[in-house]
Amino acid sequence: MSQGRNPDRTRRSERSRQAILEATRALVSEVGYGKVAIETIAARAGVGKQTIYRWWPSKGAVIFDAFLALSEGAEGQGAALPDTGDIGADLKTVMRATVAEFADPEFEKPIRALNNEIANDPDLAAQYHEKLARPLDAVKKERLRSAQRAGQLAADADLDLVLEVLYAPLFQRWLHRSGPLTAEYADSLVDVTLRAFRP
Repeated sequence: MSQGRNPDRTRRSERSRQAILEATRALVSEVGYGKVAIETIAARAGVGKQTIYRWWPSKGAVIFDAFLALSEGAEGQGAALPDTGDIGADLKTVMRATVAEFADPEFEKPIRALNNEIANDPDLAAQYHEKLARPLDAVKKERLRSAQRAGQLAADADLDLVLEVLYAPLFQRWLHRSGPLTAEYADSLVDVTLRAFRP
């Protein structure tokens, strides 16, 4: 049998996995976290339930991985943040990308649904912090430490507080829909934060 006739199981498996993750995000946006079931995910993705259970032990696991996949690459996950030597420019690059993401309806709708669930589900909140928020914060803090070494941030600055000052206003504006999410707004958050924590 020629190689061309052999199915590429790796590619087929990856296609199925992506279909499951996309179906999951769509369903969470449409019906809410609580009403999503493995059966409906499988039907939407065009796969059998056993295919889902091969990769994930529960509904919560597949839903959470769907959101992790959506955030892959976001804000430098898995890689260092930009380091041009100018902390202001680098943070503006990151914050502009973050603002654009949260202003994008395709990203915003499922993330808003997830946040509603996190507010009411301590176990999901713990998963979110362990698997997504904490690793992202570690990457961000490594860049801030570089800025401290370069004398661009106060050596005694509390880096958790720096991140809160930088991101909390953006999150509040997004959560409450209280103002536009623009590049100018992103830049202003960086400027305010750096003024507060310069040496």
